[in-house]
Order: sequence, then C-alpha cells, then structure tokens
Amino acid sequence: MHEHDLNLDAGALCLEFANTVEWHASDHPDDRLHDYAGLIAWAEGIGLLAAHRADRLREVARAEPEKAGIAFHRATELRETIYRLFASYAEQGVFEEGDLAQLNEGLGETLAHARIVPAAGGFEWGWTEAGADFNQILWPVLRSAADLLASDTLDRVRQCADDRGCGYLFVDTSRNRSRRWCSMESCGNRAKAQRHYRRQKQGK
Repeated sequence: MHEHDLNLDAGALCLEFANTVEWHASDHPDDRLHDYAGLIAWAEGIGLLAAHRADRLREVARAEPEKAGIAFHRATELRETIYRLFASYAEQGVFEEGDLAQLNEGLGETLAHARIVPAAGGFEWGWTEAGADFNQILWPVLRSAADLLASDTLDRVRQCADDRGCGYLFVDTSRNRSRRWCSMESCGNRAKAQRHYRRQKQGK
C-alpha cells in the first residue's frame, strides 16, 4: 500500500483519518465514524482495505463485538491525538509532549508488524499478515503520521482558516503555499462572500 495510490483529498493518510470528524475545531464536532463497522467502511472507501479484507474484518467484528468496540475506541483516541498534533503544529508550530508520547506508544506497537518485502526493482515497506487483527487499519495510519512529522512536508500542513471551526487538515501543495481552505466550494466561497459583503458595506 502506498499513500499515493489511495483516495486522499487531504494529501496524507493520517490527515484523512483526522478529518473523519467534521467541524473538528468547533464547539460542535460531527463524527462521521460511529462504530468499528464505520471504520472498516472508511478504510475500504479510500482504498486502504481491499474488499476481501474488509469483509473478513466485518465477519470477525460481528463475532467478537466487544473486541471490535475496544479497537474502535482506541482508534478514535489515536485519531484525536493525531488531530491535536498536526492542528497545533500547523497553527502555532508547537505540540503537546503527551500527544507525541501517545503517538510514539502506538507507533511502537505498529512497527512490530512492519516488514521489508520484495518489490519490483528492489524492496518496500509492508506488513505482516494481518488476518483478523482489529488494529490493522491503524498500522498504516500511524506510519503515515510518523512519516509526515519527520518529513520536510510538515511545514506545508494547514488547517482550514474558516472562522467557524471547520478544522479540516491538509497538505498545501500549491506552488506559492497559499491554500487556506478545505475547498473553495465550501469554506473558501463563504469567506469570499463575506469579503465581498464587507467591501459593499464599506462602500456605502
């Protein structure tokens, strides 16, 4: 699995995961994931899980709902850790040591499943056979967070500038690093309309 092969509007898998909560920076966040089945559906939807693996996890989750619930709770806790780390760094250039420690704890468990595997022309990163491991969806997410934090792309991570608390995180790939919004069709258009209204009002 390579991130560039996935359907990632945010530009990084870890940010895509953080964005499964809409209005993340507001007083009324809207979580799009409600249970482990929703987590599977998200992973399958972006191409992280092949259909047969997703079906296998659904089957096991139905058979062991308590374990699935525990795994879902852990996933959402790590999602919030990832969100806080990148949002704080994007806005202020700082982070909480506790959040980094929690990420590193999850990463330590994750790397136990990482392997170097043969690939065309050489080798690449891969994973152990996941089978029915409920935490397997988190493995590439945590690896993505670690890679992004340690990369020269970190200073391109942005949070949507919408003043209502959109909270959408993304990698700014614009040439002049000028992207400010989750999209021009939503928060960007609203900001544009507000600027137009203020200019019209000032002109009266």
